[in-house]
Amino acid sequence: MLRQAIMKRGLATAAAPATHVPKMKTFKIYRWSPDTPEVKPKMQEFQVDLNDCGPMVLDALIKIKDEQDGSLTFRRSCREGICGSCAMNIGGTNTLACLCKIDKNESKTTKIYPLPHMHIVKDLVPDLTQFYKQYKSIQPYLQRKTFPKGKEIYQSVEDRKKLDGLYECILCACCSTSCPSYWWNAEEYLGPAVLMQAYRWMVDSRDESFGKRKEMLQNSMSVYRCHTILNCTRTCPKGLNPGKAIAEIKKALAVD
Repeated sequence: MLRQAIMKRGLATAAAPATHVPKMKTFKIYRWSPDTPEVKPKMQEFQVDLNDCGPMVLDALIKIKDEQDGSLTFRRSCREGICGSCAMNIGGTNTLACLCKIDKNESKTTKIYPLPHMHIVKDLVPDLTQFYKQYKSIQPYLQRKTFPKGKEIYQSVEDRKKLDGLYECILCACCSTSCPSYWWNAEEYLGPAVLMQAYRWMVDSRDESFGKRKEMLQNSMSVYRCHTILNCTRTCPKGLNPGKAIAEIKKALAVD
């Protein structure tokens, strides 16, 4: 009898639902809408239960949009740190929301802003029109006088290695929007991301427009507004080094 009573009690315990202890995390998110321009930008608080949320900040943003406020606006696409769409300022650092892990400290509020010193379309969406215009200006494509028909343009292993650390840039603009020189001179200074792409084409052995590309940058603003603060290198979510690329461009221009 005693054994049966113990077994029944154990089954009852196993069948009882586990107690769910909420792990509520506060997110403070920048809000502004062009539909109500008379309303000043503000920071709005949201509570998210980390027990019912993915590990990344983007997971929290999607959960907030789906369950609490459908008007919250942000860019996203690949969720794999490839497209650069979800670039924003999280906890004071420019990064990708899909690669930024949520701070598990429930007592600490996570603050989320759009990329700094950019015109805002809505909430966390910056206007990247000028950024892409500058990227277009460096002519980011292979330039040659002749192209072999039906054949690839081969590179040596050594020449291919020169592109490592350059081609991986996803143009998320995290580096450029962390640069004070870009904040002050965005109309003329190309910024770290675009300059790194410019250098990527300058060192490509398949390209035949090295002289032309140097000439395009040989002025007082396009490159030389860089003061080697290296905010760009510190904040790059892909671990690249735009500061080094800019230094290499300066070296190339100095021997012109």
